[in-house]
Amino acid sequence: MTDAFIVGHARTPRGRGKKDKGALSGVHPQELLGQTLNVLAERTGLDKSAVDDVVVGCVTEAKEQGSCIARNSVLAAGWPVEVTGVTLNRFCGSGLQAINFAQMGVASGAQELVVAGGVESMSRVPMGSDEAGIDGHNMQLRKKIFQVPQGISADLIATLDGIGRDQLDAFAAESQRRCAAAVERGAFDAALFPVKDPATGEVVLTKDEHPRPGSTAESLGQLRASFEMMGAMAVGANGETFDQLALARYPEAQNITHVHSAGNSSGVVDGAAAVLLASADAVGKYGFTKRARIRAMATAGAEPLIMLTAPTPASEKALAKAGMKASDIDLWEINEAFAVVPLQTMRNLDIDPAKVNVNGGAIALGHPLGATGAMLLGTALDALEARDLNTALITLCIGGGMGIATIIERV
Repeated sequence: MTDAFIVGHARTPRGRGKKDKGALSGVHPQELLGQTLNVLAERTGLDKSAVDDVVVGCVTEAKEQGSCIARNSVLAAGWPVEVTGVTLNRFCGSGLQAINFAQMGVASGAQELVVAGGVESMSRVPMGSDEAGIDGHNMQLRKKIFQVPQGISADLIATLDGIGRDQLDAFAAESQRRCAAAVERGAFDAALFPVKDPATGEVVLTKDEHPRPGSTAESLGQLRASFEMMGAMAVGANGETFDQLALARYPEAQNITHVHSAGNSSGVVDGAAAVLLASADAVGKYGFTKRARIRAMATAGAEPLIMLTAPTPASEKALAKAGMKASDIDLWEINEAFAVVPLQTMRNLDIDPAKVNVNGGAIALGHPLGATGAMLLGTALDALEARDLNTALITLCIGGGMGIATIIERV
């Protein structure tokens, strides 16, 4: 095995994921990713014809995001037709999984140059557009393992762990504060590029559209719980509600306290990101600058109904592979799908909160599903360089009870 080096990355700003309301809602997702690919190539001096493959995460592979969006984005970008693309879906871990698969190809010696990343236009292809649900509507699977919506899982975790609404809102307010400070000092500028209307060439978005600077724990506390009504919906074969089905699996909770709101959960946004990975030979051949290497990676499964607890075991597996402890990691990016996820992961692994999501997270910036993992890795790398630190661990919770983790190290 050889090293796979990260030599560059790029991402769009995140646009609000509302039809006709977000600045990116008028841009086809293939064009979002296509522009990202071209910016990445320009920044790194990439010979596009030398790329072995383009690996892309996308969660809702339907409508405009169907038909292998990776390949079509390569074509939309005007890259040589000889360059291939493949699309994958590991739910919210898709963008990071794309990078990990690219690392495997390069580290094995099978490939020299791979572009990896993700894309999601939640305004044009909303969640649920694939009509698959969380379990593909497989009634036999549902009899074995009943999975509830993620928001109910998040509230169940908070109930079991004794994490209250005040803690979640305080964390969310801090995410907004850190994000605002990061924007002020230009922490995202190196990664971002202005997205253009492909028809007119007019710039439609230059900065992230979702953050709400000035949010406080008190103002967030005024928002209603998002999943209380859903928890009371009768969905079981005998009329059981989502909450009752969750409590049947976790009776120790006794009653689910619904504590997640729109203010302490991730935002719905559009966006795309791409990362270039190269072998040592390719770095020398094309004159790239090594910025980091992928030191270890892992996935882990956990109980599917509670669903969101696997960042802990995934991180532990990656750390063990790297011969490291949690305290050895300089910076952490723990995806803020719901505030309880980073709070639980920090508690489980005894992580200093000052090291986690130092530029804010998905609560402030939004969570463009298939693209988020690639965005987080780029954010982590830029933050390491800005602070002259060495290692970062990126981890995300994933639907169906999975987690993913990747450790990067500056070179």
